[in-house]
Amino acid sequence: MFEPFPGNYVWNLSVSLSLSTGGQLTEILEAIDPVIGLSAEGDDATSAYLDAWEGLGDRMVSLGDEELAAGRPWSAAARFERAANYYMTGERMQEIGGRRRADVYRKMLEAFARVVTYGGEPVSRVEIPFEGGSFPGLFFRAPGAGPQTPVMVQFNGLDSTKEQMWGSPLRTELARRGISLLMVDHPGTGEALRLRGLTAVPESERWGSACIDYLESRDDIDQARIGIVGWSLGGYYAPRAAAFEPRFALCVAWGANYHWGELQKARARREGENPVPHYWKHVQWVWGVEDRDAFMERAAEISLAGVVSLITVPFLVTHGAGDRQIPLTDATEQFEAATGSPDRELKIFTSRDGGIEHVSVDNMLPVSAFIADWVAARL
Repeated sequence: MFEPFPGNYVWNLSVSLSLSTGGQLTEILEAIDPVIGLSAEGDDATSAYLDAWEGLGDRMVSLGDEELAAGRPWSAAARFERAANYYMTGERMQEIGGRRRADVYRKMLEAFARVVTYGGEPVSRVEIPFEGGSFPGLFFRAPGAGPQTPVMVQFNGLDSTKEQMWGSPLRTELARRGISLLMVDHPGTGEALRLRGLTAVPESERWGSACIDYLESRDDIDQARIGIVGWSLGGYYAPRAAAFEPRFALCVAWGANYHWGELQKARARREGENPVPHYWKHVQWVWGVEDRDAFMERAAEISLAGVVSLITVPFLVTHGAGDRQIPLTDATEQFEAATGSPDRELKIFTSRDGGIEHVSVDNMLPVSAFIADWVAARL
């Protein structure tokens, strides 16, 4: 993994995520150079970290405006897309509840809305009806998919967003194979959490079923060919949804998450590498609980033991051999427990393959292509 911040796994992971979802190396290096020396301060330096990424996002928006004024909307959209990427990279590292965090998130949404408007892509913002309200998504219809397209639904992890899923190579790899993608900010993530107060629940089939209900309301979807993929904590959410929602035709866990609740107990004991700064406040926010004790009680429910055996459709588990957050044993146990699947596969990405880190954030292209090929062969 590219690690410009000495000894700071958290910041380095975010840089790699930005690069894997559309960021540009030279722009990023120029922006973060002033804060590299602060990386040892960790959480205490996240405001300076936000300065760097927000400033880069602001520059991209300004350049995008200039492209628009010159009559170059597609070039402008590319700038706005990177602006959204950079805003998100800075925002997601901040402590919960800050006014500035909310402002930068708003900038991200505004920048991405301009991608939809000016980018010329077959993408639309959609609303998924859900338990008396709704949560938002991005529907990308594969060009040339035909009158009724097969679709993958993509779930977030603990702290990712639909805009980051948009930037990953999976969307374009699936589209090349004629498969569309619905990327959602489901409860506990992105816009659903930040702007609508929808917190996560262990029963991810609740929003998985809502996604299928929405897709079945469209006349351009092949309702027999709807699959699901989730990355990071989505490696729990997606298999859980597939186990209890029989309308999903297949399932992909992009990064296994078999004993997530147990991992939280281990993290509390060792206080090791956290996936985001201010970790405990973050997970309490995601799950809608008031303190760490309440979170630990909730976390105990977040396990696929006794669940993945209920999956009766094709099931793929991918995992990076060098994942520093989720042990490789989670992947092997998750795969071995999926005894009800008639067609299951475990793919471990090694240094030879590329993509050894958590959800292959160091190199997402090999895993995206592998997943897309696996899905295409079955949908």
